[in-house]
Amino acid sequence: MKSFFKKYINIVKSTETILYTGYVTGVKGLMIESRGPRSVIGEICTIKYPNSEKTLLAEVMGLEDNKVKLMPFGDTKGIEVGCEVIATGHELQVPVGKNLLGRVLDATGTPIDGKGPLEVNEYYPALAFPPDPMTKKPIDRRIVTGVRCIDSLLTCGKGQRLGIFAGSGVGKSTLLSTIARNTNADVNVIGLIGERNREVMDFINRDLGEDGMKRSVLIVATSDTSSICRLRAAYVTTAVAEYFRDQGKDVMLMMDNMTRFAHAQREIGLSTGEAPAQRGYPPSVFDMIPKLLERTGTSDKGTITAFYNVLVDGDDMDEPITDKVRGTLDGHIVLSRSLAQQRHYPAIDILQSISRLSRRVCGSQTLKAVTKISRLIALYEENREMIMAGVYQKGSNPEVDLAIDKHQAIEDFVTQEEDARCTIEDTLNKLSALAEIEIPDEEYVENPAVNRKTIAELVKEHKVEDVVNENSSASRFDISKNLNLQ
Repeated sequence: MKSFFKKYINIVKSTETILYTGYVTGVKGLMIESRGPRSVIGEICTIKYPNSEKTLLAEVMGLEDNKVKLMPFGDTKGIEVGCEVIATGHELQVPVGKNLLGRVLDATGTPIDGKGPLEVNEYYPALAFPPDPMTKKPIDRRIVTGVRCIDSLLTCGKGQRLGIFAGSGVGKSTLLSTIARNTNADVNVIGLIGERNREVMDFINRDLGEDGMKRSVLIVATSDTSSICRLRAAYVTTAVAEYFRDQGKDVMLMMDNMTRFAHAQREIGLSTGEAPAQRGYPPSVFDMIPKLLERTGTSDKGTITAFYNVLVDGDDMDEPITDKVRGTLDGHIVLSRSLAQQRHYPAIDILQSISRLSRRVCGSQTLKAVTKISRLIALYEENREMIMAGVYQKGSNPEVDLAIDKHQAIEDFVTQEEDARCTIEDTLNKLSALAEIEIPDEEYVENPAVNRKTIAELVKEHKVEDVVNENSSASRFDISKNLNLQ
């Protein structure tokens, strides 16, 4: 009986009995200015259209004297001076629960898939703090993406955060959809931020399919939505992932893309009067990026493995957003335009990419095989011009000869069809055969490196051995000295 009334009890508890109101005094660019209501930064307000039951949600973005600066979650058409503004008394909250699986939400957590309202009893704040770093579980389990070159040469751990960096049209979204279909995570939470309208249904029908949608939640804010929608959709995506992590799940969060998130905050920051800094981005952009990214990863309950697409403006890997995101994450996957033009899928530049935690989730023999293949790729690239020009003479360098002999086999290994699913067993078998290094069965499990000693433990052992050796030498010296005295 108590559970039956829980829904209604929560509604009563969340209902504000005292409403603070104000009225619109002007609309300037992206912002709506009002006199009142009493509110705080981040609070959600409701603006009533004149002579209509229709309302518009807006978020408080700035306060100046008795003026409140509001950023609307929709079109301002129809708003006029004098429209009533009502403070809700709370920040943006996201409805959460198991019923979210298979649903598509907008930037406010409202369903937009035509399947009716969500039946949930719990809400998570869209704006939240990262987990306590002192309570985070270590990353020691491998996650499978179904992309062979990632699962072998750029192995990722459950709870790791990586960026996929590339210019436009190089295959970021396609790679993300492959991971969404094939990952062994319990739940997919996917944020489409500032993407084309066409890509929403394409992603649902072509990339995920019916089976993929059953374990996925999509949060959508397309390119035609307001800046605050594109900004807050990223936070709503993260909040949904945090809910499933708190249930002890291994969550795969995918966001496409972080650059449009930064663009949205740039538009808002400039509208509120912030001074532009690097390439027109105000300082708030560089403050918000790590605060958002650090919310993912492990906690004391579950994990969020995160892949963030980053649209590299002008293919410049040192532009401000790319540089900031790359420095915050636990690894980066760089896509090459030249490889994409050769119809090389995935167009991953192995030498420019790195997984910072691969050594923690791979067995020792696997690491040897990965090192060997990476070395052969590097040798071939260093000598590519000489090889292509016919200048290099076989026999000059045995390692380069091996790189040339293995080149086609390596190319076949790091490429796959878009609809292919590569299991970890198949990936490691092919890696072992390619590197000619045997990978034992115990390295095929999810946590092959769990018993590997840490650097601190190894250093401690070495120090103990050094002390023993020094003591032994000192003892022999004392004995010799005593013998000489006698």
